Amino acid sequence: MRCMNSHTAEELSGFQTGFTVRPAHVIAAASADDVVAAVRHAAAERLPVTVQATGHGLRGPVEGGVLVSTRAMDRVSVDPVERTARVQAGARWSQVVEAAAPHGLAPLNGSAPGVGAVSYTLGGGLGILAREFGYAADHVRSLDVVTADGRLRQVTRESAPDLYWALLGAGHGFGVVTELEIGLVPVRTLYGGSLAFDGRQVDPAAALRAYEAWTRTSPTLGSARAGGAPSDGLTSSFAAVPYPDLPALPPHLRGRYVLSVRVAYTGGDGERLVAPLREIGPVLADSLREMPYTESHTIHSDPDFPHAYYGDSAVLGEFDLATAGEVLRRTGPGAGAMVVVQINHLGGALGRPAPNSVPWREGRFLVRLLTMADREKARGILDPAFALLAPVTLGRAVNFAFGAGDRSEGFYDAVTRERLAGLKSQYDPASLFPDHVSGFSG
Repeated sequence: MRCMNSHTAEELSGFQTGFTVRPAHVIAAASADDVVAAVRHAAAERLPVTVQATGHGLRGPVEGGVLVSTRAMDRVSVDPVERTARVQAGARWSQVVEAAAPHGLAPLNGSAPGVGAVSYTLGGGLGILAREFGYAADHVRSLDVVTADGRLRQVTRESAPDLYWALLGAGHGFGVVTELEIGLVPVRTLYGGSLAFDGRQVDPAAALRAYEAWTRTSPTLGSARAGGAPSDGLTSSFAAVPYPDLPALPPHLRGRYVLSVRVAYTGGDGERLVAPLREIGPVLADSLREMPYTESHTIHSDPDFPHAYYGDSAVLGEFDLATAGEVLRRTGPGAGAMVVVQINHLGGALGRPAPNSVPWREGRFLVRLLTMADREKARGILDPAFALLAPVTLGRAVNFAFGAGDRSEGFYDAVTRERLAGLKSQYDPASLFPDHVSGFSG
């Protein structure tokens, strides 16, 4: 463990560059013992503790207190017989994918390979194959966590069901998770990629209507697996991005308003299933193909360079197409800033009950709006858009509050929030791990 009052740039840097990080103490943890020492020191000094692995999920400024950096704790080990992986707190999804692939296995990772696997899973973990297998949190076997009393505990559903439930969905408010044991799925290849359309040639609202109509057929799509039921596993999303005219961008994106549908599917008849999408309009780019799972990050091709961004999310119980079309209009090329819109189709395995605190499983779609504008300008664009969606919004997603940590409402339903508050008072009565963003901390 290194305690650095000089605040080295290496430990304070992260993917999100839009917020100031000025803790009083920085602990570069190399092991679980280091985390134990850091938490005990913070408790003795009555200093709040925050955690950073890759810095993707930074929701706002960090001022004072103790920052525990887990980036050096990045070991991943796979048990191919049990189909599990042990993943330390600093490991990125790309490492887990690469470790599992030689065994014909895959984790339930998200679209960006550079995101920290543990922190993403604690927030639920909406993955590339989410409709087939559910949330990443649904597949956690055990968690090693340092709680506010300075104890390193191994938590399972059997050993501590309440704490297990709370950590998987709200883990950042209950301690420092140093390692997870997660279940892997038997996926070696998939059919996936994206279809892109020019938003100046194809009406964005019409494209979205066609996509939404196509998703309504998804529950009956898929081919029967050997000895099993038909797969409910076609996972997809719709995106709208007005790209700037910059030489660094690929020619087919430069200066265009790009509409795209992203698809991931483990069945054998992907081409037939996506055929209706090709009728949306002239195809600008087509990357749909059979691919090894190790190339699954190319489906979304998320940016891999640190930058500033601000945004939020809304889980929708219903999908009002007229309202969604108006949101596209307000966030399109005329918005005054580059706004990335992504709409994920939910349902399938995401709607199944699980022994964790991941909420809003009844949601039909997840809308994410993100912009690289400064915070005030971003709110001026995004807040009215989310207000339009409010009548059909169930709540917000913890993993996709991109800097919007100044609002605590909406992350959990009332019953879940009340239970989390009770467990918070039991495991962290002094709020050593403040998590005001989630609305259950005192």
